[in-house]
Amino acid sequence: MIIRPLHDRALVRRIEESETRIGGIIIPDSAKEKPQQGEVMAVGNGKMLEDGQRAPMAVQAGDRILFGKYSGSDIKVEGEEYLVVREDEILGVFVK
Repeated sequence: MIIRPLHDRALVRRIEESETRIGGIIIPDSAKEKPQQGEVMAVGNGKMLEDGQRAPMAVQAGDRILFGKYSGSDIKVEGEEYLVVREDEILGVFVK
């Protein structure tokens, strides 16, 4: 089951970075920062404008994005962890 976010929100799966080492010391999981990169799994229909039209989302499912450190809401669905972020919390899209 996948969730379709409403309005101007996106469902994001965090992309884990490789193991962090500082000076040869392995940092435990509890001390690691959560990654700020993710893959968009689903997007809403877009923000409702004052004239009743919808502004299309700038990101689409499959895009790799960069978001703020404290952005969004963490959720867990069927054992998988996701992040629900508003479109204005997305800082950028990685391009190939």
